[in-house]
Amino acid sequence: MTVLAIGLIVFGLFFLIVGSIGMLRLPNVFVRAHALSLTDSLGAVLVLAGLAVYQGLSMNFLKIMVVLILVYLLNPVISHATIRAAHRSGLRTSEGKTE
Repeated sequence: MTVLAIGLIVFGLFFLIVGSIGMLRLPNVFVRAHALSLTDSLGAVLVLAGLAVYQGLSMNFLKIMVVLILVYLLNPVISHATIRAAHRSGLRTSEGKTE
C-alpha cells in the first residue's frame, strides 16, 4: 500500500508542478486559469488520494476524503468565478498586444 500511496503522491505532484510551470509560461489570464484549473484539480485529488491510501481506514482517512471531495467540487467553481471576474473587469485576451 505504501508503494501505491507514494506513486499517487508523486503523480499528483507532477501535475501540480506542470500547472505551476504553465502559470509562468502561458500568455494571459484566461489560458493560465484554464490550464491551472485542470492540473490543480487532478494533482490535488491524486495527492490527497495517496495520503488517504497511506493512512488506511481511520478517522484521518475520512477527513482526507472530505477534503478531497470538497477540492474536486469547488475547484471548477473557483476557476469559473476567477475567469468571470477577469472577463467582467474588461481584461482582454491579448492583454493589450496586437495579434
